[in-house]
Amino acid sequence: MSLCIADLPQTWQKPSSEELLAALKQLQVEPPIWNPGTSRKLILETYQNATQLRREVAAYLSSIIKSSLAWIQDEDEKEAVWDEASRRLAERCGRAGMGEITRRWPLESRASSPFELVIREPPITGDSLGLKTWGSSYLLAQSLGSIAKESLSHMFGLGQSNESLDVLELGSGTGLLGMAAAAIWQANVVLTDLPTIVPNLAHNMERNRSTIEALGGKVDSGGLIWGSDDESAERFDIKNQFKIVLAADPLYDDDHPELLSSAIVAHLAQDKDSRAIVMVPQRDVTTKKLAAKFLSIMIVSGLSVMEQNTLVGQDDWDEDGEDSGIECWWAVFGRQ
Repeated sequence: MSLCIADLPQTWQKPSSEELLAALKQLQVEPPIWNPGTSRKLILETYQNATQLRREVAAYLSSIIKSSLAWIQDEDEKEAVWDEASRRLAERCGRAGMGEITRRWPLESRASSPFELVIREPPITGDSLGLKTWGSSYLLAQSLGSIAKESLSHMFGLGQSNESLDVLELGSGTGLLGMAAAAIWQANVVLTDLPTIVPNLAHNMERNRSTIEALGGKVDSGGLIWGSDDESAERFDIKNQFKIVLAADPLYDDDHPELLSSAIVAHLAQDKDSRAIVMVPQRDVTTKKLAAKFLSIMIVSGLSVMEQNTLVGQDDWDEDGEDSGIECWWAVFGRQ
C-alpha cells in the first residue's frame, strides 16, 4: 500500500471521528506470510526502506493519542478514536504488542495442490512463547515436500505406503508445522506442548481438521513435558513408537538441548530408518551455542546427522521490525 502520512487527516485540521477512524483503518497492520525463498539481503532492504514510513506513522498515531480531541463532542467517539490509534501503535511494537490474531498460511500438498491452514495466536503474555507462530515453523512446513522426496525418500518413495506413518512433533506451539506434516505427508501426527499451550493448539487443530483429513492426514494433540516422568497422555507410555520426530525453534534455555535430545531419544523409533528433523533459528550467539550443544548431545546419544542445511526467512518478534531476517539451521538425524 502506497501511503503518504501528510494526506491523512491531521489533528490541527480538527477532523471528525469518522474521518479519523477511516484513516486509522488504513494503517492497520496485516501480519506477514513468510517466504523461505526470499534472500536475507532483500528482507533487510525491504525493512530498511520502510523505516522512515514507520517512524512517520508512529508520530501520527502518537499525535492522535496525545490529543484531547476537544472538537469532538461525543465522549464515546473520542474513546473509539483513541482505542483504534492505540491498537495501530501496538501493532507496530512487534508481535508481543499485538492482541489476538488469526493468520492464513498457504502451503502445497505433495501433489502440488494448494491449501491453507488457519492459525489462531492469542495475545502473548509473560513467557508464553508457544502462543506465537514462529517463522521457522513456516519455513520447515514449506520444505516438507522436498524433505519427503530427498531426506525421507526411503519412507515416501514410489510404492511406499505411509498410511500408518506415525509422527510426533515436540513443542508444537500453535500447531502449524505438525498440521502441515499431517496434510503434506498424509501421516498420523501427534502434536505436543506444555499443558498451558495445548488448549490453543487443540483449537487450531480442530479448526483445520477437515482440511487435513481431506488431504489424507490425521492429527491429535496432548501435553508432553520434556524430562518429566508424569506424562499425562497414555499414548506416551510406550517409548520409541514414532517413525519421525519434528521440532522447530525448540531451544531457549540452557537445559533445553539436553531435554530435547532426551525426548527425541525416548520417542523416536529404534530402527535405523527412523528420522528426527529439527530446525533452530540462529538469532544470536546464545542460540548458536544452544544449537551446537544440542548437536553434540545428539551425537553422543547415538543419533548422527544425515543431512543439514540452512534457510533464511522472516520473523516478527523484534520491536523495531528492522532486522527480522533470520537464518535457520536444520538437520535430519538418524540412529547410528
